[in-house]
Amino acid sequence: MSDFSRKDEPDQNMEVRSAGQTDEIEDGLEWIEETEEAPQTDGMPEKFRSEVEITEDSGADMSGDTALDGMEEGVLEELAEEEEPEEKENRQGDIMPTEEEILRAAGSSFTEPPRKERRAQTQTAPPEADRIREKNRPSEERAGGGDANRSRGRSRRKGSVPPESLRRASKDIQSDEPSVRKVRGRRPGQGERRFGRRQAAVAAGAAAAVLLIGGAVYVGLGQKYRNVFFPGTEINGLDVSGKTVAEAEQMISDGISGYTLTIEERGDKTEQLSQADIGLRAEFDGTMEKIIASQNPLAWGEYVFSPASYKIKTMMAYDEEAFQKAVEGLECFDEDAPAPEDAHLSEYTEGEGYSIVPEEKGAKAVYEVVEKGISDAILNLQPSVSLEEIGGYEEPEVTSEDETLIKLCDSMNKAAGVVITYQFGDATETLSGDRIHEWLVPNADGTVGVDFGKVNAYVKELADKYNTNNKAKNLKTSYGKTVTIRGGTYGWKINQSAEADELAALIRSGQSQSGREPVYSQKAASHGANDYGDTYVEINLTAQHLFFYKNGKLLVESDFVSGNLSKGWGTPAGSYPLTYKQRDAVLKGENYRTPVDYWMPFNGGIGMHDAKWRSSFGGTIYKTGGSHGCINLPHSVAKKIYENISAGMPVLCYNLEGTEKASEPEKPKETQPSTQAPAESTAPVPTEPSTQPPAESTAPAPTEPSTQAPIQPSAQEPDGPASDDGGSGGASGPGM
Repeated sequence: MSDFSRKDEPDQNMEVRSAGQTDEIEDGLEWIEETEEAPQTDGMPEKFRSEVEITEDSGADMSGDTALDGMEEGVLEELAEEEEPEEKENRQGDIMPTEEEILRAAGSSFTEPPRKERRAQTQTAPPEADRIREKNRPSEERAGGGDANRSRGRSRRKGSVPPESLRRASKDIQSDEPSVRKVRGRRPGQGERRFGRRQAAVAAGAAAAVLLIGGAVYVGLGQKYRNVFFPGTEINGLDVSGKTVAEAEQMISDGISGYTLTIEERGDKTEQLSQADIGLRAEFDGTMEKIIASQNPLAWGEYVFSPASYKIKTMMAYDEEAFQKAVEGLECFDEDAPAPEDAHLSEYTEGEGYSIVPEEKGAKAVYEVVEKGISDAILNLQPSVSLEEIGGYEEPEVTSEDETLIKLCDSMNKAAGVVITYQFGDATETLSGDRIHEWLVPNADGTVGVDFGKVNAYVKELADKYNTNNKAKNLKTSYGKTVTIRGGTYGWKINQSAEADELAALIRSGQSQSGREPVYSQKAASHGANDYGDTYVEINLTAQHLFFYKNGKLLVESDFVSGNLSKGWGTPAGSYPLTYKQRDAVLKGENYRTPVDYWMPFNGGIGMHDAKWRSSFGGTIYKTGGSHGCINLPHSVAKKIYENISAGMPVLCYNLEGTEKASEPEKPKETQPSTQAPAESTAPVPTEPSTQPPAESTAPAPTEPSTQAPIQPSAQEPDGPASDDGGSGGASGPGM
């Protein structure tokens, strides 16, 4: 194969070794694009290699454009004649690619020469190219036909594709030389665009045909719905899709024949109603014909996705009287059928409290609901109906999920869980849910109340057991004997109303409490066997002698003068708390007003006070010359007691037979109180008590009560104390 090469500088001495070149070579050369380095001709077809060979030995270097121009005409004409007519026709209007496009399409590298070199090549190449073109032109063309052939070749170059022979040559080159791609005769992308347009046109035509055919099929299918029901149509629950009126009527009639309705009840129980039981029959009034007449055949497709459903009352009929009788005879309407029960709280269980008892549904049916449900099922020819599903039973109003019930259960358990321990000295009383649950009252809002009457009754039980204010007390006297003192008000006393209120509040709040002390209206010194403790005033009315013990030790003792027995003003026995103490009080009574320095009342208007107007105390003075009921004391004794006693301390008054003095001293003249306070200078000086104190200096230990009751005074109690007039600020009472 001959080499084709071109140097950068044109060579005027370039020679052509083969003189037998044809126009076909010119045409082929015109399709090769110039490169900076001469293209390799290795692998070029033999046809071209034998006809054309330009060597470097000639020293000529011509421009690719100039050399090709001289050979293009004849080759293009000859190759164009080899094309099929149809191929020529298809290629009309194609644009001839440039040499650069051909080389790029063939895979060869293309490097554009510098502009100056190209210009020099263009200026020098034409003369040599003209000589080559002239030498290779056939004689007839040289004689005068060359212009026509040249114009014909140029026309092909501008408006046609390379001939088939050139395409074959390019294919051979590509197979032998990997760097050269196959050369095509039209610009890249133009054929694809034309093919794409043809494909789009074909697809559009096919789609139009499909739509046309599909529409025709849809319309054709819709025509049948002039006489049958649309897809998915239901009439009274029966599927009549694609059926005519006659077929639907026949289906309904067939369904009635031998029809039996099974009624499903609670407890897996069933009952049945047959066609004969209720006189079931079919009736047709033309409604189905109207449904079909209203159908638009072209709209049948909509009903595939949105089926129509119709309810026709007159399509089925039964004997009303037979139906009522059959329904009323069902066992679910028996009077013995269990009624529903609401969920509720359980009974209180010790250690567990309350819980929710679930509701009981029962089996009592609601006639109106069951009648309608059975009627609907029959008219729709349903095989069965569930009374549970149609809501045919009486239902409990309160279920175990009821929020109010749950709240109430929690409230009741909270209240019943309260534990309150009362402390009474060494004794205790425990109140727990075992007793409290009896007092709880559930409220409609889920809260819990307390039965106050029952709470108050419990507090009264505590008072009856632990109150000591009204109970007899045993006292081992300073004389060694034990007496039982009855009457009086000293001792523990629970304020029952206030304690009941506080207890109920604790239960409602759910608060437990340990070591609780109840609310007292009066307290005593001790919760022991003797509530008066070891600080008290012991008054022996028989011996007219008293002892004052403080913290178990004798502080003072003295004779005194008590109430006048002959006048019925005797001082009553009993145990009393000291009400209060007052300095410089004025004792008021009927026809007297007596001032005293130390006033210590303990039983209403009866109290202890100093009596400066007396000159002697003790003995039997009290029988005829006694006071109005008070304990008259020497001034020094009254002062001593006043300084060591306080409100609430016990004053124990008793009579003890055998302690009265053996000989009665001379009766002193009793000084009657005047309306004015006696002058201090004229007041008689009281004498010290003449009786001897008991041998023991401490308070005697209490013993068991004696079997014989002490002697009570025979004299009546004095008249009640006069009221304080508020003018003098003094005390009131029998006085003296």
